[in-house]
Amino acid sequence: TPYDGTNPCPVWLKKRSWQELCALNNLEQYDKLAENFGKYGKEWCDYFENDQTHKASVPSGLNDKLNQFEKMCILRCLRPDKMTDAIQDYVSAELGQRFIEPPPFDLPLSYKTSSCVTPLIFVLSIGVDPMRDFLSFCDDQNMIKKQTAISLGQGQGPKAAQMIELAVERGEWVLLQNCHLCVSWMPELERICEEFDLDKVHKDFRLWLSSMPSVAFPVSILQNGVKMTNEPPKGLRANLKTTFYKQDDEKLHSTNKPHKYKRLFFALAFFHAVVIERKKYGALGWNIPYSFNETDLAISETQLQLYLDMYEEVPYSVLNLLTSLVNYGGRVTDDKDLRTIDIILKAYYNKDSLISGTKLSSSGIYYIPNIMNEQSSHVDFQNYILQLPIVPDPEVFG
Repeated sequence: TPYDGTNPCPVWLKKRSWQELCALNNLEQYDKLAENFGKYGKEWCDYFENDQTHKASVPSGLNDKLNQFEKMCILRCLRPDKMTDAIQDYVSAELGQRFIEPPPFDLPLSYKTSSCVTPLIFVLSIGVDPMRDFLSFCDDQNMIKKQTAISLGQGQGPKAAQMIELAVERGEWVLLQNCHLCVSWMPELERICEEFDLDKVHKDFRLWLSSMPSVAFPVSILQNGVKMTNEPPKGLRANLKTTFYKQDDEKLHSTNKPHKYKRLFFALAFFHAVVIERKKYGALGWNIPYSFNETDLAISETQLQLYLDMYEEVPYSVLNLLTSLVNYGGRVTDDKDLRTIDIILKAYYNKDSLISGTKLSSSGIYYIPNIMNEQSSHVDFQNYILQLPIVPDPEVFG
């Protein structure tokens, strides 16, 4: 029968949590768990209030008796808000950390698995635009002058069909963007793809498609195509990792002040990650959730390179104005949010960011990496980022 004892800790232990603990008490490995709350109330309260509950030891001698999964069941009763962190730790311990870290978006790898009769499909996510990656890849493959793109919509179907017909003969690339906005033309696109003949299609031809998930998108194209998705990275570390994965030594030394540029670019990338991740705190982060994306970062990066080369001294006021109020602030509609984003950027875009070890949070876990010389590579940044916590504490967001 269920344990029918009264809640011994009503001040901090909610009725629902107590009922779940009593249900758990019926399992053999949790024998007398509910009674322990009466004997070890103070220890359980400390466990409950711990900022790192998912890593803390379970009180009342149970820590050595229970395995990690069984401890997670207790955590689920007391602190469901920490379950995501606990599950990540569990998967990392049992399977390996690579199973909790999504791989970086690898467009060249997807291209290698395609053929001239195999469409390549970008499955779009909110806040991500693959166009920049696509154009960069075209440039790398010397196809920038042999690619055409069109955003589908009302009346654009016949134009797209003509583009494909010419590209099939010439060996060019065609990108049809936003297929989900041209539902009526999708059956025609399906017919065109089904008629691709390996002996008649130029070997260099590629058909690229992008679409939000849609029931109208042809199933046969999905089945035969190479599917790619580039979801926004989740977490501050994942965001920084994605940013520096796309860098290389040539890009980091693209200005005549590489020593300053590398530090300020790291500060900019950190700012970008912070403003994106703040929205998970609801109105505490932003009064209105905004879709900041990589385009905002790319424009700010270009301006940083430009103004570093243009001025002898770093023009912090200009960079702050353009980045926080124009590039990112162009999306912000709330006046308090606009003030907030301006203040956040000034914490990173300042002369202290040129000093190695400058703290980017009160804990000191996050700081400007120690760049000893101008030959420091993007690998040095990646190694620093990999040692950061997967799940950041709220303090890094202020």
